Amino acid sequence: MKPVIALVGRPNVGKSTLFNRLTKSRDAIVADYAGLTRDRHYGEGRAGGREFIAIDTGGFEPDCASGIFKEMAKQTRQAVAESDAVIFVVDARSGLSAQDHDIANYLRTANKKVLLAANKAEGMTQGVQLAEFYELGLGEPVPLSAAHGQGVRSLIDSALEGFFPEDEDEEEIADLDEAKPIRLAVAGRPNVGKSTLINTWLGEERLVAFDMPGTTRDAITVPFERNGQKFELIDTAGLRRKGKVFEAIEKFSVVKTLQAISDANVVLLLLDATQGVTDQDAHIAGYILESGRAVVIAVNKWDAVDSYQREMLQRSIDQRLAFLKFAPLLHISAIKRQGIGPLWKAIGDAWLAACRKMPTPVLTRLLQEAVQFQQPKRAGAFRPKLRYAHQGGQNPPVIVIHGNSLEHVTSAYKRYLEGRFREHFKLNGTPLRIEMKSSQNPFSEKE
Repeated sequence: MKPVIALVGRPNVGKSTLFNRLTKSRDAIVADYAGLTRDRHYGEGRAGGREFIAIDTGGFEPDCASGIFKEMAKQTRQAVAESDAVIFVVDARSGLSAQDHDIANYLRTANKKVLLAANKAEGMTQGVQLAEFYELGLGEPVPLSAAHGQGVRSLIDSALEGFFPEDEDEEEIADLDEAKPIRLAVAGRPNVGKSTLINTWLGEERLVAFDMPGTTRDAITVPFERNGQKFELIDTAGLRRKGKVFEAIEKFSVVKTLQAISDANVVLLLLDATQGVTDQDAHIAGYILESGRAVVIAVNKWDAVDSYQREMLQRSIDQRLAFLKFAPLLHISAIKRQGIGPLWKAIGDAWLAACRKMPTPVLTRLLQEAVQFQQPKRAGAFRPKLRYAHQGGQNPPVIVIHGNSLEHVTSAYKRYLEGRFREHFKLNGTPLRIEMKSSQNPFSEKE
């Protein structure tokens, strides 16, 4: 088992910067802005041959009784409970605060190995400036600079001390080859219930779910296993219209969300039944389609609308999301756990369709049957000739058709061919791309 190290501290002391340094990534959004991180954020780290799991947490206010900060504090307490060691990060430049004392008091009762890290200590003489941190009663503060990497290695060595016996056979660990999990991103507008749905799947309050748009700011990845199949659940920040995005932080969140959609294997597009389908939902769906991701559409809060609203919502989906007709549509309630089973089946089917293998003989036979049933339109004196087809890629599936004068094949005929291929291979939930390659005339360059 890999040791788990939680990073804890008050807001804006540099926990996310240290997390990125430990995981050698840029997974956590970093900015000079207090309260940016809100959920628990997991990442894989390595120090020499030793692997560990780091948890980035939001700014910790142990005694906060209400609001979003109460939810953030619950996430931090859960991270401490899951950890083998805790790195308590303080700000060496701003000095000791009353909130640092409150956090130290809580950590002393947690019965965990705690290391005190004085961040932003670059260029400081550690003797005098760090003396006040001894008041916390957590041992000697370790000076470091997460932004510049100074002192980070010695800190992590101290945190991992005792977790890796010297006689451990590292080669056996390296030989373990596990199947890659399916990356499932949950996308949608703010406050449609993305974090609530993932918490329902996990059976715990893993993500901050709060009735306030914009609660999630980062793309949070959570490992999950269901019926032996491993997943990586990605909770994304809600995407608003471009004209409504003013904060630099939110712009980073948008970039992270679009990046998560591009990197996912399957995207669950979550709609809000109480608000209908908006232009922004259509924009998000369009980006998913451009990215070529397998997609499932789920309408959340289905229990909160009456029959008339349901009928109007269905019409709106048919009109505004007509380009996603291949995607299965399900009605759920994340809070009441309604429709969760069929949703998982649709996600699994969409992933299988995206990775389906299509043999060349079968594709060519289907192509010839389609041409016999309906030929492409003439372009002047010539009619495009479609000779054979083969698979050119997966996730999304790509079918390459070879022949003559294929540049004159119309979009309507391509849609007709797509329908024939989809019906035979049952490609539900995945985009299908058709590429046309015309043969070159060997005599075209000769006089």
